[in-house]
Parts: sequence; C-alpha cells; structure tokens
Amino acid sequence: QVQLVESGGGWVQAGGSLRLSCAASGLTFGSYAMGWYRHAPGKERELVAAISSGVRTYYTDSVKGRFTISRDNAKNTVYLQMNSLKPEDTAVYYCAADGSYSDIASGRAPDYWGQGTQVTVSS
Repeated sequence: QVQLVESGGGWVQAGGSLRLSCAASGLTFGSYAMGWYRHAPGKERELVAAISSGVRTYYTDSVKGRFTISRDNAKNTVYLQMNSLKPEDTAVYYCAADGSYSDIASGRAPDYWGQGTQVTVSS
C-alpha cells in the first residue's frame, strides 16, 4: 500500500520560510517522479513543483526563485523549501507521486496523493 505523508506545514508571516517534507512508503521511491500541488479556497488545484527520478525540476511561474524542490532517495523523502512566502501561497499543499515525470510536470493527475498539509501565510 502506497503512503505519502506530508509534514512541515503551519503558520508563518509574509517573508518567512517553511520546509515541507513528504515521506513515501510502499513504492520504489527512486523510480517515481514527485510533485507538490496546492489547493487554495476558491481556486483550482495547481502543480507547484515537480522533480524527476533524476535531476529535472519544474516550477510554476509564481514560485520560481522562491521555492526549491529536492529529494533524498535514501530517506524516501521529497522536500519543498519555501522562502519569501506571500499570503497568496496560503493553501493546502499535497505531495504526489507518478511513474512518469512528463505526466506529472504536464499537470496530469498523478498516481498517488498524500493527505495534505495546511500552509497559512499572514500579511
């Protein structure tokens, strides 16, 4: 059974930083592309960042230069370092896994989802 468990969400003031973690189990982690999505109230879910099983990365324009996605295959964990946070970054952030980087980077629904973690940025 595949499980993706996010942690690291919380409340932070604008300009602050948070690091999200997603621990994966039940899959061959190193073979999967990983992604972070977010869903804010009244908005569509969007792909924030993705990383291939190698070194390719994708970022949505609004987070480029502020967020960094990385992975530690030895720990079966993917991270999202979020700096210079803005109130508009407030959302539930979801970790996702997919067997295809091109699929996840193009926004297609991934194979697996985590349960989500709330990020709230106050002005």
